[in-house]
Amino acid sequence: MKNEYLKIKIDSFGAELKSLKNLQNNIEYLWQSDPKYWNRSSPILFPIVGKLLDDEYIYKDKTYNMSQHGFARDKEFTLIKQKDKYLKFLLKSDSSSLKIYPFSFELFISYTLEDNELKISYEVVNKSSEKMYFSIGAHPAFNWPIDDVNTNKDDYYFEFDCKNRDSLKVFPLLKEGISNKKLDIKLVKKKLNIDENIFKDDALILKNENINKIKLKNIKNDKFIEVCFEGFSYLGLWSKPTGAPFVCIEPWHGIADFINHNKNIEEKEGINILEENKIFLSSYIIKI
Repeated sequence: MKNEYLKIKIDSFGAELKSLKNLQNNIEYLWQSDPKYWNRSSPILFPIVGKLLDDEYIYKDKTYNMSQHGFARDKEFTLIKQKDKYLKFLLKSDSSSLKIYPFSFELFISYTLEDNELKISYEVVNKSSEKMYFSIGAHPAFNWPIDDVNTNKDDYYFEFDCKNRDSLKVFPLLKEGISNKKLDIKLVKKKLNIDENIFKDDALILKNENINKIKLKNIKNDKFIEVCFEGFSYLGLWSKPTGAPFVCIEPWHGIADFINHNKNIEEKEGINILEENKIFLSSYIIKI
């Protein structure tokens, strides 16, 4: 799908964004799934975000197993609507999903192009006869550097739109789960320089407090990526500390388990609750 500014590619497996190319300069902005570092580009995280303690949760006194980030990213979606600048995909619960997630649902993922912006929208419908507990989130990975011909990784920084803030309060990600003890990462004029060292302990995870957008920018040219995510409750920033040439900006409605969690999904921090036949809507925008 393309317009005069952008060309995108979507894989129906996972309804995953696989390419985001600027047609004005022919630069690919999205990470191209190199298994040497990471074999995904922009997976959909559902019905959990992050990792559960021991990869399991409890619902109504029954224990269920689920791997990190849930199962939607490894499911075939159905393309149900296609226009010149719009695609919409659907995933429904089935017998295999009900074994590990006992809720009937419909998950719609749509992509809309408008000028130099791509809007990604989520629609979750609870088809169960009871409350549904879920998380959903984004995981887009962007090439870092954006243009490897003229720039290097040390030229890049995150720019936050936060007001009256000189630091980010980050939850440390431990092997056993997330720690409740927040760490401060200093900002300079709302900016955080990016290097591999900031990801040495894995992702930077923070509760979203009035941050609605982040730019990945270069100090030497005008190329940038902006992710706008108003209404998302958490945010993850991630790259592998192994020289991986990508960085992820991840708006989330939900979060991984904290180390003191009792595994009960009804009491999980950040969990969303959807009543029978109700609909959850959310979206974020990538601008280049």
